[in-house]
Amino acid sequence: MNTQISIIGCGWLGFPLAQQLIKEGYTTNGSTTSTDKLSVLKSNGIQPFLVTLSETTISGDYSKFLTGSNIVIINIPPGLRKQPNKNHVAEIKHLMHAIEHHNIKQVLYISSTSVYKDNFHYPIISANTVPNATSKSGKQLIAIEQMLSTNPNFKTTILRFGGLVDKDRHPSKFLSGKTNIPNPEAPINLIHKTDCIAIISTILKNELWNVTLNAAYPIHPSKKTYYIDYCQHHNLPLPEFNSVTKSKGKLIDSSLLVQLLKYTFKEIP
Repeated sequence: MNTQISIIGCGWLGFPLAQQLIKEGYTTNGSTTSTDKLSVLKSNGIQPFLVTLSETTISGDYSKFLTGSNIVIINIPPGLRKQPNKNHVAEIKHLMHAIEHHNIKQVLYISSTSVYKDNFHYPIISANTVPNATSKSGKQLIAIEQMLSTNPNFKTTILRFGGLVDKDRHPSKFLSGKTNIPNPEAPINLIHKTDCIAIISTILKNELWNVTLNAAYPIHPSKKTYYIDYCQHHNLPLPEFNSVTKSKGKLIDSSLLVQLLKYTFKEIP
């Protein structure tokens, strides 16, 4: 049986993910909020649809986008940096009802390890650790995870990624030359886009549903060590850290993901 997948959000991660899934034989629908990107998706073999979520409704070609799909991958961040008062939970609730209406049975929700708050003793965070974020964004992600995972109409897998990086999008480039950077001793929790795509693909191949997984590269040097080494290696101005104030952080444990998927991380962040 041919599997059709609808990816909500074909941006930095969703677009190359869709390209990879097409290579693997999936029929792939991709949504965008930009009319200019429709032709880009189509030229790459992705069936393009204009879909927009808001707090009050879901608009665009969302019915055609979802019709016939076996799986929906929800890959849209809360976007609270640009709109700090936005109700992202309400946006996803409209999408959830549309998924129910189209009788789709599997949902993969791309969440974030920001559902866990930082602490002074750098707790080891497993996939079974109860989320405890206090930020607006983190609390909305927690609410969405609970809303989807308790929905009886479909099976949901929650995938919590650490900080997303690739060669063009790397936090070291932002931190380079900065001063007074906090939390120098906190462990890093990053993951390369190559691993993000491979993990999603492996979840689909293994039909691993109704689980929650953390995903971050399993080596966690301190923030200070990692970013200074990266900037030195790439000939970037070095960042300077504030070592006076005690560091807060966490250590993301991805061992359940490794165990269930028999997964080996491929790319050092």
